[in-house]
Amino acid sequence: MKKLFLTLTTLSFLCTASIVIGQNTRFSDPDTVIKEQFWGNLYAEGGKSFFCSTPFTRKGFILTDGYVYPLADIRSALDCGTSRQCERDNRYRQIASDLHNMIPVRSRTEMQRRSVRYENLGETINRDDCGIRESAGFFEPPELVKGDIARTVAYMVDTYDLPWLGSTPVFQGWSRLDPPDDTELTRHRRIAEIQGNENPFVTNPSRMEQL
Repeated sequence: MKKLFLTLTTLSFLCTASIVIGQNTRFSDPDTVIKEQFWGNLYAEGGKSFFCSTPFTRKGFILTDGYVYPLADIRSALDCGTSRQCERDNRYRQIASDLHNMIPVRSRTEMQRRSVRYENLGETINRDDCGIRESAGFFEPPELVKGDIARTVAYMVDTYDLPWLGSTPVFQGWSRLDPPDDTELTRHRRIAEIQGNENPFVTNPSRMEQL
C-alpha cells in the first residue's frame, strides 16, 4: 500500500512538473531554434515584421528575433540570474525556445520594448510610424496585433506559470477587439507543426474570458 502511495505521489509530481515546465518539450536550445527553426523554417521565405507589417524576404540589419513576452521578464520571473547564468538553466532554455513567443521585429522596436508593461495609453499619446504608443515604461501595440499579443501573453502565463505583463482585463479586451485572423492562424498552424503543440488561446479565444 505504501509503495502504491509513493508511486501515485511520484506520478502526480511528474504530471504537475510537466504542466509547470510547459508544453514545448521539443526544443531547449534557443540559439539553434532561432537560427534553424525561426529564421530557417518558419520565416525561410520571408514574411512581415510583427508590429509594422513591413514585408521582408530575409533577415537584415533592421530585423531581429523578438519576443512578445520579453526574455528579460522571463529571467526576472525565474530568478535565474544574469543572461549567461540563465542560459545554463534548463527551464529557462525551454521557455526561451518556444516559437509561439517569437516574432520578427524591427531591432529599434525590440530595444524600446524591453521590460515594459502592456497597457492602453489613450489618445493623448501619439503613435509612431508603426502605430505604437509608448510612455513611462508602458507599451501599447498597434490595433492589428493587440489580440495576437494578448493570446501569446496568456499562453506564456498559463503554460509556464509566469506573471502577467499588465492587467488581465486589458489583454482580454485586446483579444475581443482583435480576434485571430488568417495571418495569425496560418502562423499558429506552422508553429504547431514545427514545435508539436498549440496555443489554446488561439484555437479557442473564448478561453481568455476564463482567466
